[in-house]
Amino acid sequence: MSECEYEIIDSCENIDFAEVSELLKFYGLSDLDGDTQKRVFQNSYVTIFVKKENELIGVGRAISDGITQGAIYNIAVKDEYRGRGLGKRIVDEILTRLAGCNVVLYTHPKHIGLYEHWGFRRMRTSYAKFEREEYFEQEGFFVE
Repeated sequence: MSECEYEIIDSCENIDFAEVSELLKFYGLSDLDGDTQKRVFQNSYVTIFVKKENELIGVGRAISDGITQGAIYNIAVKDEYRGRGLGKRIVDEILTRLAGCNVVLYTHPKHIGLYEHWGFRRMRTSYAKFEREEYFEQEGFFVE
């Protein structure tokens, strides 16, 4: 897929967040409904959406102070568009907007090795406290 076939959008305007919700649910990255996803993305520091014509085919977002720290979340590309470099393009777009910041990337455990070839390294110094701890335990987010 050439770049002229898809559009990178960094605004939440005219985004169907029900589509965002379904895409993130497909990969186990979130189970929030469209209205909640809209609030999540609107409150993020960086949002990236990839569209082909009017179809949403990829998303990503980051939270940040814009100066020293940033965290990437919710990187997803529709299954039929995977393997074409769109995920990397989304991450690169986010990293450009987080230039100068230390960046951590948060993902589902089944996708953990995906980001290493893009220069991300696993850390030993992270902890998490989740509202729905049982779900995250079941999904394999915690190290024993």
